[in-house]
Amino acid sequence: MSQPARATTADVRNYWNQHIHDLEITSHPVGSPGFFADLDQYHFEKLHHLLRLVDFDGYRGKRVLEVGCGAGTDLMRFARGGAIVTGVDLSSSAIVLARENFAQQGLQADLREADGEQLPFADNSFDLVYGHGVVQYTANDKRLVEECRRVLAPGQLAVFQVYNRISWLNGLSKLMKTPLEHEDAPVLGKYSAGEFRGLLGGFKEVRIVEERFPVKSRLHKGWKGTAFNTFFVGTFNALPRAWVRPLGWHLMAFATKHS
Repeated sequence: MSQPARATTADVRNYWNQHIHDLEITSHPVGSPGFFADLDQYHFEKLHHLLRLVDFDGYRGKRVLEVGCGAGTDLMRFARGGAIVTGVDLSSSAIVLARENFAQQGLQADLREADGEQLPFADNSFDLVYGHGVVQYTANDKRLVEECRRVLAPGQLAVFQVYNRISWLNGLSKLMKTPLEHEDAPVLGKYSAGEFRGLLGGFKEVRIVEERFPVKSRLHKGWKGTAFNTFFVGTFNALPRAWVRPLGWHLMAFATKHS
């Protein structure tokens, strides 16, 4: 795994209090209905595989925890599907946004500023723990994963996502000398599939799916953005998926806790 020298939880909190994910794709005021609508549209446009891989509607009446919930974009989907949802984030600014998002939609959620490495919940409290895009940014990835496993009920599922070090985007970033999104974060971990599986060794079963293949980007401008959107995206996606699947930028893990 590749990441900078050890950062503190305070470093991570301070960074994410000042950086709202995908803010650049909307022109609406932060916290407005248009802002949240744009975040949702862009998130599931870029990560369209989530709607296929994650059963957002399959947890009606069940207890769902999202660790690193951000503005609540994914958690909202579980809530609309009837789940009893809880979201935690290290960033107070993220929790403020998530609360406003849920209030505007008229949906209920237990939203708390909390550290994923020290979750404020009893053992075996949830039927699903969802951690999309949080493991790679935390100060102690192993501790966060173990906390997620601790609060998950026996026999139930945890879903995690990290960045694949051996991926098309990591390689393209180095080749084009274009920084990755949030490359300046205090922690930005990248993992091989084997390293990720090792991190999840405390679970009974782990299924890893490589995903996040090139889609046209609204964030990158200039000639590099034009070249990426015009040539690279089409060429890459014309290749047989079996050839390029191991190069997906996202590694998604579906991990079942021992009964």
